[in-house]
Amino acid sequence: MKKVFISLIISLACQYSFAQTVKTLASGIKSSMRGLSVVDDKTVWVSGSGGTVGLSSDSGNTWKWMKVKGHEKTDFRDIEAFDEWTAIIMGIDTPAIILKTVDGGETWKTMFEDKTPGMFLDAMEFWNDQSGIVIGDPINGRMFVARTFDGGINWRGIPEENKPRVDSGEACFASSGTNIRKLNKQEAIFITGGLSSHLFIRDQKINMPILQGTESTGANSIAVKNKKTFIVVGGDFNKKDSSHKNCVITNDGGKTWSTPQTAPHGYRSCIEYLEKKNWITCGLNGTDYSTDDGKTFTWISKDSYHVCRKAKKGSAVYFAGGGKVGKLVF
Repeated sequence: MKKVFISLIISLACQYSFAQTVKTLASGIKSSMRGLSVVDDKTVWVSGSGGTVGLSSDSGNTWKWMKVKGHEKTDFRDIEAFDEWTAIIMGIDTPAIILKTVDGGETWKTMFEDKTPGMFLDAMEFWNDQSGIVIGDPINGRMFVARTFDGGINWRGIPEENKPRVDSGEACFASSGTNIRKLNKQEAIFITGGLSSHLFIRDQKINMPILQGTESTGANSIAVKNKKTFIVVGGDFNKKDSSHKNCVITNDGGKTWSTPQTAPHGYRSCIEYLEKKNWITCGLNGTDYSTDDGKTFTWISKDSYHVCRKAKKGSAVYFAGGGKVGKLVF
């Protein structure tokens, strides 16, 4: 009887632990959304193709949808928001641009524009409301990197000789705005994919045992728990159901890597650290949740999303992708 009771408790605990799922908040939006920034539990910004930006100030119950004037064909793959009035959006190419609003999206001003052939922006990251970084695909074998120290008003590229060198056929995937993350108060780290896939940290270029070797493979997203523990996800976006080498974990800052006992259940374009030992990752065939620092992932939803982000000031987790927005619920 005692053994039966213990088994029942364990079973109930497991059911409770993975009672999470993803609830659709908005759908039918004519935009492929990959940009997502969650200011707090109520304030959520999204961005995507067709010059689309969305804002909710009531936890996703209602939305204000906008087409950025003059940029109706721009694909805004990343967004960084600071409150319900202030946000920065990144247009990937032709030209590569960064715009800012301070009036809740009513008007936008161009803060950065680059028409260089081959220029393609991938993701932004901000340490605070003043200091940020943007990364772009390589030109002449070196990644594009620019910094801002005034809230995204001015952007300055780092010197050519300091731009990270990458291999032929290596670049970043602009899939969720999460291939670059802050490591501490001054530093950022980023990942690449394609024919080669590396972690770049300080002046180090570290190979990862993640799937690579073709244009559609490699690392798509990195999440940081602390200065030593990171999880990287990706795979092959042409094989959405394949879990082969789609997730790698380091607990020593990239010196050594491990793989999950139960990997995410397919290609994943985004991973987010939540709290304690909890992580969440999403992709074309659904969302996985881990409560043991990535050792095992449980498939909690089969809805397709490109990006998931936790509130900067709060605990809510939101999703965006395709033409819809979702939220993690228990």
